[in-house]
Amino acid sequence: MLRLYDDPISGNGYKVRLVLTQLGMPFEYVALDITKGATRTPAFLAKNPNGRIPTLRLEDGAYLAESGAILWYLAEGSALAPADRRARAQTLQWMFFEQYSHEPYVAV
Repeated sequence: MLRLYDDPISGNGYKVRLVLTQLGMPFEYVALDITKGATRTPAFLAKNPNGRIPTLRLEDGAYLAESGAILWYLAEGSALAPADRRARAQTLQWMFFEQYSHEPYVAV
């Protein structure tokens, strides 16, 4: 089962929770308090050396970080990821725009 490490206040984590829910994918939620250093512990840094959330534990036990990468991983093969090459690129275009042009001003 997928396991999501996240802080309930995280906008980036919210995006991942939203996609998991929209796709009906079961997942375990592990709430971390970033204000108390929960992502800086040796145990968490072993999962994600950057010490950031969201971090997703995959079915095979590997870890994936960065919300955009997680969203793309989850969407692949679903209706959320277009089959057409240009449409996929346009989806990524908007994901990158949101993350690097908009996100820094509105959420953590």
